Amino acid sequence: MHYQDRLRVGAAQINSILGDFDANLERHHEMIMAGRDEGLELLVFPELSLTGYGLGSRVMDVACPRVDPRLEYLAQAAGEMQVIAGFIEEASPGEYYNALAILQHGTLAAVHRKLNLPTYGGLEEGKWFTHGSQLTHTRVRPGWSATQLICADLWNPALVHAALLERPSVLCAPINSATGIVSEDFSNEQNWALNVRFYAMTYGTPVIMANRYGPEGGSHFWGGTRILGPRGESLAEADDREMLIQATLSRTAIAKARFELPTLRDADTPLIRELMAGYR
Repeated sequence: MHYQDRLRVGAAQINSILGDFDANLERHHEMIMAGRDEGLELLVFPELSLTGYGLGSRVMDVACPRVDPRLEYLAQAAGEMQVIAGFIEEASPGEYYNALAILQHGTLAAVHRKLNLPTYGGLEEGKWFTHGSQLTHTRVRPGWSATQLICADLWNPALVHAALLERPSVLCAPINSATGIVSEDFSNEQNWALNVRFYAMTYGTPVIMANRYGPEGGSHFWGGTRILGPRGESLAEADDREMLIQATLSRTAIAKARFELPTLRDADTPLIRELMAGYR
């Protein structure tokens, strides 16, 4: 079977209104329709794009179950395109997850729950959310698949390695990164660029990193949304404003990068598992 060599992908750099699910919903709908007009096949929104980030105890006010009709509304708009949007999933009363709704073919195809909840610096996710416990891998088109990790998931290299062992065509990385949120000395702007370029190059896997741009309370989300190719090269980068960026990925380019640097082929999972035995 011959698969299509090209995949049209995009990332929506928007700024969510804190706690206003319905207003954010309509902004998503606008971006989805713009993406469809551009022929996109995969579109990634930032982390918690439907709710905003610094909710604190208001988490429960904007949480929704997987069957919420507003998610179905976006899924219907997405059509054949796979759309990844951030929301707060209510799994049961009082149990909430920082999650991604993966929408396609008019339905909620999957949900990824954030695995690594940062509770340091100005980050308090461990106070409000439950840890996810599974990796997520979805089919985008025949011969094309994606795995999704949320923000701090990518700062645990073991999680990234485990996620990429599935050999996805694309790594989707929705984030919510504000200037100085970790510390004054830790540059999110510089270090995120280093982080995602390293993973793209090392694993021969394109990365779609979608961040917010704009203010929320006393924080400024710095943007930097980008799409990287399988050698870590920049295919598209957002300006300092809300915007939609797009790029075309090549299955042949991914194959060449992985053939020349066979990180995934030589991962030696049995050895890694043996070496990790005994560590908590």
